[in-house]
Amino acid sequence: MYCYARPSHAWMGLSPGLDFESRIFVKPDAAHLLEQELAHPKYVCKRIHVGGNTDPYQPVEDERQTTRSLLQVMQRFNQPFSLITKSFRVTRDLDILGPMGRENLAQVFISITTLDRSLARAMEPRASTPERRLEAIKRLSDAGVPVGVGFAPVIPGLNDHELEDVLKAAAKAGASRAMYVTLRLPLEIKDLFREWLEDARPDRAKRVMSLARQTRGGRDYDADWSQRMKGTGPVAQLIATRYRAAARRYGLDQPHPLLDITRFRVPPEFRPQMDLFDLA
Repeated sequence: MYCYARPSHAWMGLSPGLDFESRIFVKPDAAHLLEQELAHPKYVCKRIHVGGNTDPYQPVEDERQTTRSLLQVMQRFNQPFSLITKSFRVTRDLDILGPMGRENLAQVFISITTLDRSLARAMEPRASTPERRLEAIKRLSDAGVPVGVGFAPVIPGLNDHELEDVLKAAAKAGASRAMYVTLRLPLEIKDLFREWLEDARPDRAKRVMSLARQTRGGRDYDADWSQRMKGTGPVAQLIATRYRAAARRYGLDQPHPLLDITRFRVPPEFRPQMDLFDLA
């Protein structure tokens, strides 16, 4: 209920609640459009992030394979990318992620919000179980992919007590870095989350909302760019202190390596015809 992709449905004239749960947008020409963009003479190579708005490994990916087709394009161009997901499905693409990861062209983050299966089922009913996500970290790491764990979101009073345990388990599975995001409740999400919380955890609802507001200056949300991912105030500061200590303890505080943009190449079939002739 906390997914920040929900307002995208509202922007499209759909419900960020029921429609978000039952209707999904698919881009059937995504791979072709990406090819055109990467092959454009004015394209300047920069890291592409996959999964920034919603998970790239939705159940429909089994049928559509849209994400896989995009990874295949980026592999052909040596286009560096990062990816974040909650899904074990990411391991299906180890044949791409492994080689690109070993060549410093790909990084993956696995988001783990809890190790409690019952809480995970309540918060993320269609996502992979915590155990499967840890297994995904192991498989990615074993294949040579730089993989991190995202403890996101940290929900004060609900899952924040698991911060250290999640980072410890991820490090044991092979994660080499970490990140976290404090609960964000922009736009329509605040009412949806409050309704879910009162239904799923009525005994904690008031306390969770109170603590969440304390990270946002007493409001449900503060969109200020400089602090919207971490929050402010004593509660947010305590989370940050605990996170830094745990990341250091488990070796997850290493800086994120820059992906290699120097190896980007447009395949011959996409170059102008005259480029096929060496006139030098």
